[in-house]
Amino acid sequence: MSNRSKTKTNVDIYGQQYSIIGTESTSHMRLVASIVDDKMREMNSHNPSLDINKLAVLTAVNVVHEYLKLKEECELLERKLSEKD
Repeated sequence: MSNRSKTKTNVDIYGQQYSIIGTESTSHMRLVASIVDDKMREMNSHNPSLDINKLAVLTAVNVVHEYLKLKEECELLERKLSEKD
């Protein structure tokens, strides 16, 4: 666990207020919240009939999918770099 002090940041995600506590900077936590808000709005534009709970889960599934694809790409690039050494 990090020894960095924790900061509380209030953010708005999809019209709801949340208090986020973390060791990252306030600007980082606001950026994360903004990306989640944007992704929820994007998902809502494709699925306007979903209630907020289903929309949140669909957003989480999509974000984790994107994360895993980027992680795979990163690992592939790391392997290619190590093969060149």
